[in-house]
Amino acid sequence: MQYMILNYVPPSDYADVDAVRAAADGAAWGAYTRALIDAGVFVSGNALHPAHTATTLRVRDTGRDIQDGPYAASKEQFGGYYIIDAPDLDTALHWAALNPAASRGAVEVRPVVMRS
Repeated sequence: MQYMILNYVPPSDYADVDAVRAAADGAAWGAYTRALIDAGVFVSGNALHPAHTATTLRVRDTGRDIQDGPYAASKEQFGGYYIIDAPDLDTALHWAALNPAASRGAVEVRPVVMRS
């Protein structure tokens, strides 16, 4: 089964695009990504640009409502994700606990709905 590991990090970790690139290429994230690959569970993943670059869209009866910025203000921002292939939730949670965001922000694990 595939699981998405969502990385929520303090905004200070991703103040600008250069900080995002530096963090994504940093030792902790590189080691984590390498461990997922070496274990054969890595499917895909990406870092995201800072939250202030987001655009939120809602479609209502009156048309499209577009707002600059992320959907919700929070202490952490969604900084990136991994898709892993794991046999069960316990294994996915094992990998989530090793995620660098777990010690500084939060990590969410969600099963992916697979199309048949």
